[in-house]
Amino acid sequence: MSVSAWQVVFFGTPAFAVPTLQALLAGPEEVAAVVTQPDRKKGRGQRVGFSPVKETVSRHGGLGISVFQPETVKEMSFQEEVI
Repeated sequence: MSVSAWQVVFFGTPAFAVPTLQALLAGPEEVAAVVTQPDRKKGRGQRVGFSPVKETVSRHGGLGISVFQPETVKEMSFQEEVI
């Protein structure tokens, strides 16, 4: 009996979402896309910073994972790109 991998679209932004994303990246599931909040200015220098979830995807070399950063959930129109 063979185990088939699932295609997953992961939604998350903060640091506490990173362990779950890492487990999915290490497992048999295929993370097809990640949805996270847009990059924001942070700190005194007001430099643009990535969310912890986007940083995790970047550290894994992207792995062909699409990253979507809509301002609101209503703006999401990525279904055609993922499928």
